[in-house]
Formats: sequence, structure tokens, C-alpha cells
Amino acid sequence: MNKRLLIIEDDPGLQSQMRWCFSSDLEINLANDRETALTALRRFEPHVVTLDLGLPPDPGGASQGFVLLEQILRLAPQTKVIVVTGRDDKENAVKAIGMGASDFYQKPVDADILTFVVNRALRLSELEQQNSELSRTANGTSIKGIVAASPEMLKVCRTVEKVAPADITTLITGETGTGKELLARALHDLSGRAKNPFATINCAAIPENLLESELFGYEKGAFTGATQNKKGKIETANGGTLFLDEIGDMPMALQAKLLRFLQERVIDRVGSVQSIPVDVRVVCATHRDVTKLIEAGDFREDLYYRISEITLDIPALRDRNGDALVIARSLLSSLGKQMDRSQLSFSDDAVAGINQYSWPGNVREMINKVKRAIIMSEAKRITADDLDLDHHAAVTESPLNLRQVRETAERQAIQQALHTTEFNMAQAARLLGITRPTLYNLTEKYHMETSSEMLTAQNN
Repeated sequence: MNKRLLIIEDDPGLQSQMRWCFSSDLEINLANDRETALTALRRFEPHVVTLDLGLPPDPGGASQGFVLLEQILRLAPQTKVIVVTGRDDKENAVKAIGMGASDFYQKPVDADILTFVVNRALRLSELEQQNSELSRTANGTSIKGIVAASPEMLKVCRTVEKVAPADITTLITGETGTGKELLARALHDLSGRAKNPFATINCAAIPENLLESELFGYEKGAFTGATQNKKGKIETANGGTLFLDEIGDMPMALQAKLLRFLQERVIDRVGSVQSIPVDVRVVCATHRDVTKLIEAGDFREDLYYRISEITLDIPALRDRNGDALVIARSLLSSLGKQMDRSQLSFSDDAVAGINQYSWPGNVREMINKVKRAIIMSEAKRITADDLDLDHHAAVTESPLNLRQVRETAERQAIQQALHTTEFNMAQAARLLGITRPTLYNLTEKYHMETSSEMLTAQNN
């Protein structure tokens, strides 16, 4: 952190004396009245301010200093303000602390004490800044609603951050429950369209005969029940983002109309012959394999290329190394507070279960199971039984003991080397990079057979 200090003092001699108390690696700016101090505060953005309460036009009092203190705390609440007072002016020092100053210092200037007080404030400012940054990135990403620590998911999030400002049609793929709509929303929120509408429609949830009017809108009298003109989702999203969820389930007839819109950026309401120009960014999502849909004749190949200028493939939770526990703990914290059970934590067997469960329903399934566990748990620690994990979908816990891990790896490597060399011990030893006596010792240690004939005899 580039440390910055603003000294507000109307006495030029004291200004100079205070300035030379500090090392050269500290950026220092000076101000001698309220106006120049506020200007320096905005331009310089200091981490710490030393404020002499006696400023003109009231150098003998403290009125200007208190007004300035209030302004600093309002304009830059993270800035640490050290109030400088006279030796017998403890009353004003206490008042300043009560208003929000972080510390006070009494004249006359003592270089060692002043340096100590300022450095303490700088360190506090640095710690608060680090804590703020950690809070913002505790979930590994700046994308709202996404908690991630795995390289696989962080890569997707970084791509979202890069792609969002570009007005480009995007296809998001991934299993149900992986958070496709959250990423679609992030593409909108991180773009220049963020202040404009974000309209969403689930192509699989609306009957085919209604989907066209929902997308494109309709004119009064276009069909029975159309008593007035209605905008469709595309028109509603004008200036913003249109999110087409489960586009893989869109009927072929509508795919042709959507393709025309993407090519010409105009729509025709149902029952109208007048084209309406619409400016929207289109983001699509599907849990289905679009290439297989194309091969089966259920999805237009030309539409696929239109909607997939950029493709984001969200990995399943089981493929996101380490994310399951990170997400579970984040959910336990947030949902626990909502349900007035913020004291809960996971037991060791729950942690093991979370790590080993395959999570076929991904994050959506985890949300449901954590909610259930918060309700069902009768103690302060949630167990694997509280989470109601399907034990058939879990695998045995991998050993974390380094000796066990090493022995397992050695045994597997020796077996592979023996089979590769057809149980030639000299060749197997060379392949493993060890001596033949060492190989014999290891095979004896792990009770391993050293000839193919013996293994064949046992198998027979």
C-alpha cells in the first residue's frame, strides 16, 4: 500500500517540523486551512490526517477544526484522523474522539511519539483495507451470488468479467443447478447495460403456443383474448439484456424467428406487419448438449453459431475441486443467519460427506440440503445425517495421512512397472529409478508377488 499522510496545520514552522518527523517512503501533503484541506482530501486521498483544531479564521479556538473534522469523516469515512491539540486541551481531544477521530496528539511536537501515533493509524488503515478486500473476495470472485475457490470455476468467472463489457451474444452451458442464471445476470450487471432492463424467459417452462407471444408480444385482436397491445420479453429488454434460459428446448418454428431477430435486430409482434427495431444483448443458457440436438435435427446449426459467439461452460460441482465445502460453509453462514441459527458449524463427518458426495443436483441441491440440516439439527454441529446425503452417491474418504498416500502411490507404481516389464525386476527397478535390492525390499514390504507365473497360478 502506498501510504499517504495529510498534515493540516496553519503554522508554517510546525508544518515543517512535523513533516520532517517521517521517513521518505511516506507521501506527505500539507494544508493550512479548511478549504485547502478539503481540496487535498479529495485529490490526495490520504490514509491518515493530522488535524490541528485551531485553524483560521479561528486559530485560537476549535470551531473550524471541528467543522473540518465532521467534513472529513463524512467525505472519507475510512480515513484515520489524528487530532492535534494543546497540552491542556483534553476536553476538545475527548470531544473529537467522540465525533469519530481515531486518536489525538498533544503539542509540543515530539518526533518519536508523533511518528508512533501516525504509524499506528497507518497500520490500522492498512488492516481495515485488507479486511475489506478479503470480504469482497472471500468467495473468490466479484460476481454476486457466486462462491468459488477452484481454478475451474474461477476461470469461468474471470471470463465473465472480461466478456461482460463486450456487447456479444453469449451461450452458457452446464448442468441444472450450476448457476447459469447468476452468470447471465453478472454479464448484465458488469456491462454498460446494467442500468437498463434484464428480462428473462424460460423456453422450457412456457407452452409452445404461448412462447411466441411471450417473446415477441402481440397486437390487440391478434387472437382470442388479446384485448390490448402487449410487449414481448425482447421488446421489454430494449436497451438491456435478454436472457433465454433453456434455449435447447425452444421449438424449431420459433428458432427461425429468433434467428431473424438476431440477424436484423427487429421484431414483429404477433398479428402485426410493422417491424420494431430493438437493441438488446442476448444471453442464452441450456443444460442440454446442443451439438447432439443439432445432429438429431432438433436445433438449428445456424442459430447455434449466432448465439455462441462466446460460450461459457460451467463445470459441475463435483468437478470443482474444493468448492463443495467452501460453498457449503458460505451457505451455512448466510442461511443460518436468516433462520436465526448462526452458531451452527459442520462436524468432521459432515465435512467428509460434503467433500465426497457427488452432488448430482449441484449447488441447487446443496442449498436444499443445508436448509434441511439447519432445520433438523438438534445440536450446534451439523452432522452428515442432518445433511441427508445419499451414501450410495458418496465415495470412501481419501486418506489425508501422508504415509498412507505415499504407500498407496508406491504400491501402484511398482505394480505398473512390474506389469510393464513383464516382471523383469532389473528393468522394473530401472523404470522406477531405484536399485533392484530396494525394489525387492518394497515388494516384500507390500507383500507383492514378483513373477507373472505366481500371479497366474493364483488367478487359476
